[in-house]
Amino acid sequence: MTLTVSILGSTGSVGKSTLDVLAQVRATNQFDFAVEALTAKSSAALLADQAIAVGARIAVVEDEAALPELRTRLAGTGIEVAGGRTAIVEAATRPAAWTMAAIVGAAGLAPTLAAVRQGGIVALANKECLVSAGGLFTDEVKRAGATLLPVDSEHNAIFQVFDFERPESIERIQVTASGGPFRKWTREAIAAATPEQARRHPVWEMGIKISIDSATLMNKGLELIEAHYLFGIDPAKLEVLVHPQSIIHSLVSYADGSVLAHLGSPDMRVPIAHALAWPRRIATNSTRLDLAAIGSLSFEAPDLERFPCLALAQAALHEGNAAPAVLNAANEVAVDAFLGGKIGFSGIAPLVEAALNESARRGWRKPASLEEVDDLDAKTRTVAAESLIKAA
Repeated sequence: MTLTVSILGSTGSVGKSTLDVLAQVRATNQFDFAVEALTAKSSAALLADQAIAVGARIAVVEDEAALPELRTRLAGTGIEVAGGRTAIVEAATRPAAWTMAAIVGAAGLAPTLAAVRQGGIVALANKECLVSAGGLFTDEVKRAGATLLPVDSEHNAIFQVFDFERPESIERIQVTASGGPFRKWTREAIAAATPEQARRHPVWEMGIKISIDSATLMNKGLELIEAHYLFGIDPAKLEVLVHPQSIIHSLVSYADGSVLAHLGSPDMRVPIAHALAWPRRIATNSTRLDLAAIGSLSFEAPDLERFPCLALAQAALHEGNAAPAVLNAANEVAVDAFLGGKIGFSGIAPLVEAALNESARRGWRKPASLEEVDDLDAKTRTVAAESLIKAA
């Protein structure tokens, strides 16, 4: 039997790791697969190379300005080519038994939903889908009869030690964080941090946006919200634990005092392989864990004063209503502004907080439909953009 695979966001870090796992699968003859669709935002050259390497049936680039280059590079290969946001969603509707959803940000919601509605397996590496759409997204998964497998290392770790038959026995879930590049920096140094410094994650190799979120610890806050929807766990039972070595990816504490932890080398190929082969396991060439060589593991509580974005995300999780979606949209605007030199690193949290406050002032409510999710996202981005103008 041949597994039909699509990768939404194949040129990003998760997409490239997914292709690497598939290359290992092919090289070791573990099972057969065929690639239906590969998509990218604008990297036409890399997308074309990937599509040729795996024999994809279609390659789609979101940025239509990159479409002519993609056409040229794939001319004569027999690989279909398309461009634009609508084409990305259409690619996600093509028949695939297993889809990697790795498009970063709220832009990934529509294509991921399109993949979900096929009713197959969706490996979710886009946390913003659940943060912005929450229960509406999980309802679509149930309605379609799809299987949602978390790929973020933390959520994949929880998935592997979570007692789905007896969730009431769970007392606490701790999502671990490396602490980011600024874990030991002073507030003054953090405030003056440059985009280049913020992108230098001490452990993981990630995309630009996720790297900045990791530096502010917003990423951990988004992961708490995602865990709430993925596992149906009360927000009061969700915590962040700083663990600089990034060996333990999450911990689940049970009523009898047991704590189950998932350990592994910080390598995205491990959770990707788990999701690809689930419920079986396949071999990868990821670095094996050597605890004797590591020697010791350390832990500490997050500093919410130096990293206020995490505090904002925790507050949004507990508040519910429109707050998680507003938090996500405002954070995307703030990160773009920081990368574009419009605000400093210390300006990210105030911009997000201002949008949350404005949402509360205007009485914005929890979206009742996916259309309302889009509307709330757009309104938040407008408010955040207005805040940027006022701050300039």
